[in-house]
Amino acid sequence: MLGAPGAGKGTQAALLAERIGMPHVSSGDLFRDNIKRDTDLGKKAKKFMDQGALVPDDVTIAMISDRLAKPDAADGVILDGFPRTRAQAEALDKMLAKKGGAVAAALYIDVERDELIKRLSGRWVCSQQADHVYHEIAKPPKKAGVCDVDGAPLVQRDDDKPQTVAARLEKQLPPMFEVVDYYADRGVLNTVEGDKPMEAVTIALLHCVATAVPRPNGDTKTTAASNGRTAATPPAERLARSGGR
Repeated sequence: MLGAPGAGKGTQAALLAERIGMPHVSSGDLFRDNIKRDTDLGKKAKKFMDQGALVPDDVTIAMISDRLAKPDAADGVILDGFPRTRAQAEALDKMLAKKGGAVAAALYIDVERDELIKRLSGRWVCSQQADHVYHEIAKPPKKAGVCDVDGAPLVQRDDDKPQTVAARLEKQLPPMFEVVDYYADRGVLNTVEGDKPMEAVTIALLHCVATAVPRPNGDTKTTAASNGRTAATPPAERLARSGGR
């Protein structure tokens, strides 16, 4: 699953996993699980995360490789949150190739930058209870600027302000577009318009999945690691990339 922060890839990955019965593998969940279980990889990741640094690719790849070795991943998984850079995409390809597989379909949820800023900057929290969270679009309060629970004023954190979000996207989008182009060059990119209603996006993604690589048992559900067969969605059926840059 590919997409900018706010595109909804985590939500859609979970929905796809439920609809097609394939494991949803989130890199963030892998980090948290390994740290919680105090594994060797978790200890390495925690050292960098505690310093506010990015976890090295080799550690992340090792976590994903370990996860893909589990029995429930035999027919593939839906990867969410990885790869984030071209280097990571190349490393993932090498890792999968050693297992005799490949990325079968890269599902890209394309959302315009202005819409991303609107989604990411719409969060407000209660000034008295920070766990009372609202969103201007997804979960607005009954009365603007007031908490439904205790009537306290709502405030916006600095990280959620539009200018902060825009600055953050300026750093996050270019590496993501490199990954998008990487998979486009390999003929496995499938793009859907992420500004549609949630169910419409899910249906479009399911269409992409259904026209990807057949599974060994004859299904048409795609796998992240195929058994050596790769095929892109036919151009006539692929949704056009909306640009969003």
